[in-house]
Amino acid sequence: MVVIELDDEQADLVFHALADRTRRDIVKRVLRQELSVSQLARGYDMSFAAVQKHVAVLERAALVVKRRRGREQIVHGDVDLIRRASRLLDEYEATWRRRADRIADLLADTSTTKNVTTPRREG
Repeated sequence: MVVIELDDEQADLVFHALADRTRRDIVKRVLRQELSVSQLARGYDMSFAAVQKHVAVLERAALVVKRRRGREQIVHGDVDLIRRASRLLDEYEATWRRRADRIADLLADTSTTKNVTTPRREG
């Protein structure tokens, strides 16, 4: 399987889109099942136009795909893109864990060195 990572521009679009609670909820819903924009709009206390705008942001980020079925616009989630974004976050986590481990090692080395070389004061 070929793994295509997110480039910086796409990562910006994805995380901007996911920064909004309503958009995260829309993604969850359309990952479970395809829904029309009308069905999505019924689930929120906002106008149909506002829901359309949220879907448009998600579509620009490629988190969802819209297709026409008759007069309806059907929305479904892109699981592959979610996985790619998740791998990016996993990479960040691994980087920070390595950094924390290095800091812990440095602190342990410093503590060991102090214990060995610090002369005791007699009082």
